[in-house]
Amino acid sequence: MVRDLVKYARVLEIVGDTLKVHVPPEQTRATTVRFGDLAVIEGAEGARSLAQVINIDRSEVTLQVFSGTKGISTEATATFLGHPMQTPYSDNILGRVFDGAGTPIDGGPDLSSEPRYAIGGPSVNPVERIVPKTMIRTDVPMIDIFNTLVESQKIPIFSVSGEPYNPFLARIGIQADADIVVFGGLGLIFDDYHTFRQSFEDAGVFSRTVMFVNQASDPLVERLLVPDMALAVAEKFAVEEGKRVLVLLTDMTAYADAMKEVGISQERVPSNRGYMGDLYSQLARRYEKACDFAKAGSVTILSVTTMPGNDVTHPVPDNTGYITEGQFYLHSGVIDPFGSLSRLKQNVIGKATREDHGQIMNTMIRFYSEARDAAQKQAMAFELSDYDHDLLRFGALFRERFMDIDVSLPLEEALDLCWATLAECFRPEQLLMKQALVDKYFPREADGAVAAQ
Repeated sequence: MVRDLVKYARVLEIVGDTLKVHVPPEQTRATTVRFGDLAVIEGAEGARSLAQVINIDRSEVTLQVFSGTKGISTEATATFLGHPMQTPYSDNILGRVFDGAGTPIDGGPDLSSEPRYAIGGPSVNPVERIVPKTMIRTDVPMIDIFNTLVESQKIPIFSVSGEPYNPFLARIGIQADADIVVFGGLGLIFDDYHTFRQSFEDAGVFSRTVMFVNQASDPLVERLLVPDMALAVAEKFAVEEGKRVLVLLTDMTAYADAMKEVGISQERVPSNRGYMGDLYSQLARRYEKACDFAKAGSVTILSVTTMPGNDVTHPVPDNTGYITEGQFYLHSGVIDPFGSLSRLKQNVIGKATREDHGQIMNTMIRFYSEARDAAQKQAMAFELSDYDHDLLRFGALFRERFMDIDVSLPLEEALDLCWATLAECFRPEQLLMKQALVDKYFPREADGAVAAQ
């Protein structure tokens, strides 16, 4: 293969971190320069940089230089390697940390002899998929009870800057019922990267975790490769070893911003708010890797999508909402039950979970909605009934026991706590639930509403 590699020395222009090379058509056919392939850029003084093909226009090939074009002149040469970016894959990558180019950055043993596989392949054939039917337990009540995470689901955490979404994502990775966790960090500052790694190590789950990290100081183009790296590894573990893999990605808005910068350097015509017109398809191409394989394991994707200005109509969250199967809305340190949604929860609630799950979920949300109405009446100085006072008490308990993201409870204990909370505030006949469930689960001895009378 090495003898087929040809150097191209005619650099047409350098714009930002991109470099445009003239590749004669007759030679293009011989060396098969393809979109997404890698190339080695060699400067006049012998310095080498890795680059990726991001555009082909007849005989003009545009390359995104990973380390930037600083120090590269028009006298540089480009050698195309004939393959796209690859990631190492074997059991030896568990407990390791890689950068966006797939190079270990944790000081561990060399992995150059490990098998490597191309990233960014097509999503799974629908024939190979099965209907999601298995719950992923996270021990977060606002997820497990009210917006259940289902195996093979793709779902983002919508939030804003300043919210604790990174610690929350790390906690889900630690507590989630998954065989393998693949983490993809996008544009992280060092403190956030260190927090994620330290959290996984302290919890004793680092041995089943693989981390691909692009820090804010790293080359921008590597940020675009991290999701593909993480998803390629996740797919390999799921297909070849039958593992249940959870992929954590943060922050997909940083990913979209990187796409925008690359598009601007290519002089592409922007669409909504400066983002490229293919934003939807680029996001969908990654999210659609989530899959429950008929004859293998599964890949579940949980990402963070920050909303600039808390604007849900911003192009990134807006497009994401059309692709994913719901969202978790994190604000003010809590998961909002009204802004959150899991479109696949009906596949497992009451089927893979306890029989009272569906009824208790609906009843708790109904009472919390009424509690918010009662709080508005109180704020406007309306006269409150005894029932309104019961609702206000329930609302305070609900926020304290369930909505706070620091609360950690197994599903069954959380369901029991729901019944106990209802018993503290209401009489059995006020619940409007199936009598068989009330008779079985309602803790009569803790009927606070009756005792108060």
